Amino acid sequence: MTQQERLELIVKTLDSKRGEDIQAIKISDLTILADYFVIVNGTSNTHARTLADEVEFQLSQKGIEPERREADTGNTWIILDYADIIVHVFYKEARGFYQLEKLWADGEAVDISGLLTED
Repeated sequence: MTQQERLELIVKTLDSKRGEDIQAIKISDLTILADYFVIVNGTSNTHARTLADEVEFQLSQKGIEPERREADTGNTWIILDYADIIVHVFYKEARGFYQLEKLWADGEAVDISGLLTED
């Protein structure tokens, strides 16, 4: 599975579980941490955990496991590290606190609008 296919699967999975404000940022020109960040928020801590669990499940169905999964005790933020793609799942208030989009504003926003369902 190519990197682009994995990125699309992650975005579509988050969208299918009603993840809010999904964004993908290409950061490969800025850091060696990863090539892409995918950022999303859930409407509750339970929703955030569900989003992360579903991404992990869908990728594991394709034989892809995260190198690391980190979360705080309240599931206000969860990180799935797939080496070249890092998925950041937040509870809405936590996303506002960390403001990753501002921190990585020099990254290139990826147009994912074609992958999202219209409400």
